[in-house]
Amino acid sequence: MTATANKTRDIVLCGLFTALIAIGAFIKIPIPVCPFTLQFFFTTMAGIILGGRRGAISVLIYTILGLAGLPIFAEGGGLWYVLKPTFGYMIGFILGSYLTGKLTERYGYDVKHVFAASFAGLLVVYAVGMIYYYILGNFVINAPIGIWALFLYCFLLAVPGDILLCILSAISAKRIIRALRGMN
Repeated sequence: MTATANKTRDIVLCGLFTALIAIGAFIKIPIPVCPFTLQFFFTTMAGIILGGRRGAISVLIYTILGLAGLPIFAEGGGLWYVLKPTFGYMIGFILGSYLTGKLTERYGYDVKHVFAASFAGLLVVYAVGMIYYYILGNFVINAPIGIWALFLYCFLLAVPGDILLCILSAISAKRIIRALRGMN
């Protein structure tokens, strides 16, 4: 494959993952405070399939499009979204996708390595999301939330589903990578 064809393929895949993340925002299970969506699955797969840098770029493009006003976030879109306590998870998705991709690039696509990389990305998403939620809620928008409530609603209730998504990512990755390599 030529350099131009590789570049075109990368652009198409970045756009595809940007669209999949947007779709994943609307596939949700309502949980109080932080809804469970498939955004994590697609941001994780972006890192695994595209690599750290391109995966993070596709998530960043999704975030920019949502902040520009496209209603592609779980609850709409627009610049005001930065004042939603759950916006920290968007930042976490960018960083998590990057970390997951970099770890996968370094250690390979073996199921256990991809699961470990996905889980590391998950920890980053939750750490950034919960810290942002706590700071914004308690110090910026006057919607206080205690540490226990934050832990319960933004971690305990949501993390089991996301761990399942890490497992699904690890199982799916090798087949998808093999299929994409077959397109070369």
